[in-house]
Amino acid sequence: MIVAENITKSYTNGKTVTPVLKDVSLQINDGEFVVILGASGSGKSTLLSVLSGLEKADGGKITVGGEELSEMTDKQLTDFRKRTVGFVFQQYFLLPHLTVEGNVKLGANLANNQDYAKIIEAVGLGEKSRRRPAELSGGEQQRVSIARALAKKPSLLFLDEPTGALDEETGRGILDYLTKLQTELKFTAVMVTHNPFIADMADTVIKMNSGRIAETYKNKTRKTAYEIGW
Repeated sequence: MIVAENITKSYTNGKTVTPVLKDVSLQINDGEFVVILGASGSGKSTLLSVLSGLEKADGGKITVGGEELSEMTDKQLTDFRKRTVGFVFQQYFLLPHLTVEGNVKLGANLANNQDYAKIIEAVGLGEKSRRRPAELSGGEQQRVSIARALAKKPSLLFLDEPTGALDEETGRGILDYLTKLQTELKFTAVMVTHNPFIADMADTVIKMNSGRIAETYKNKTRKTAYEIGW
């Protein structure tokens, strides 16, 4: 479970201080698929960063699985991320000289996971495991980044606009893979997006506006990637 209490975060540029998160509190239950919605500048990506331990909040308290992130040193946060968290970003961040298998193995090595080939098969890239990123489509590269994150066997998967650079067909395919794997592997997924239709796929939806949570609601029924609008 993720519990955030009264989180604040600001960024300083010279003498200018810009508040980004303003007294944010939330709870995310284990095994949920949560979507964080908001316009650019609403604070949604910053919220993802502090919940995942990529950045420290300025104030408030964040507890993840009983561990208090706000009390951790930088070294402890790094260890927490290695043990617990997987990341998928809009940019794929694949190593160009490594094959699909090689990139995914990077994540697997962090968890001593010898069964990473199953993840490559699960995202539909078994026949392309020997190819390098330049030989793959954008959607296939994003699937590699998802497989790399899942190969760590994370209990938490954080996704920042994972379909933002993809066309509709590819984006739907990525979301379909993701939700099926999430149901099968039972990890908690937290996704930031500006696409309101993706919210229909979530258990819980958090809407951000000007650094605050404007609304939180639960879907009675989750739609599939092929049932939502785009």
